[in-house]
Amino acid sequence: MSKDIVIEELNTLLRGQHMGIRSFEHYIQNLTDEEIKKQFQQMQIEIKHNAERVAERIQNLGGVPADDEGVSGSIHSFMHKFMISDQTEGIVKDAIKGEDLYGVHYSEELVKGDLDHESMRIVENVLDVNRRHVEQLNQILH
Repeated sequence: MSKDIVIEELNTLLRGQHMGIRSFEHYIQNLTDEEIKKQFQQMQIEIKHNAERVAERIQNLGGVPADDEGVSGSIHSFMHKFMISDQTEGIVKDAIKGEDLYGVHYSEELVKGDLDHESMRIVENVLDVNRRHVEQLNQILH
């Protein structure tokens, strides 16, 4: 596998992390329950930390990390901002969908077989955090 392919795959994952950070910002702005807001803020901090780790790996491979969610991510983020429910249950359900679909399943498919050992270890950590977020969000919902 070439370094360029690894960097490209990691940058795609990184753009997704930036999209998650932006989505959580929208959720946090719309949440009124202070306890749930704190939980969302903690999840956002963890997503930011994961983005930093992926960006660092890209740099270590000689690449330039993406610094935003990209054009399609920006469009999605813009539309998402206006589609978010103002009710806690709707926000949590939307966050579950985003973390599960994009944060876990799409990310798993994205990086299948295209990464070196160290990059894969970082990605697995990112995926583990995303899976834990889905569990936490389901607990909030129920």
